[in-house]
Amino acid sequence: MDDLDFECLPARLHNRPEQIPEAVRRRVRAARGTYDTILVGYMDCGTGGLLDRVCAEEGVARLPGDHCYELYAGSEVFAGLQEAEPGTFYLTDYLVRHFDRLILRGLGIAEHPELRDAYFANYTRVVHLAQQPDGRLEAAARRAAAALGLRYERIVTGYDGLAAPLRAERRIPVRAA
Repeated sequence: MDDLDFECLPARLHNRPEQIPEAVRRRVRAARGTYDTILVGYMDCGTGGLLDRVCAEEGVARLPGDHCYELYAGSEVFAGLQEAEPGTFYLTDYLVRHFDRLILRGLGIAEHPELRDAYFANYTRVVHLAQQPDGRLEAAARRAAAALGLRYERIVTGYDGLAAPLRAERRIPVRAA
């Protein structure tokens, strides 16, 4: 992937999805003139279609999908997980590493534990979409599930979930890592 640069926006934006479209717009505008093609790797991520509107206004393509977790699990696997159990809270390796900051403190649960049940009342499980089989991350993910009062499952996804949509949408040659 020598001809491909990845840039990430702050993960905390997922706690405020209404801020995602304008953050993407600013980044796209800053990158104009530097790249021949700009491809937005955000899924809709709770923007209610506003991200698609920004992408259309800016003349850039967006990878297909509603949830960023599709990039990890792949669209078919993710659809199957959602169909089997809609009340699933997903963790990536990144979210596991930063669970306390992004979820417990970021959502105010650390200060107001009663919020846990308000936020997660309709959830039944945590699925850790593990990019790396790592015992320490798995243990941390299990602790995260316990902190939310949810059952734990793990699926090792690796990093290949991003390759398929890149190949399909942009015909970009991507080799598996």
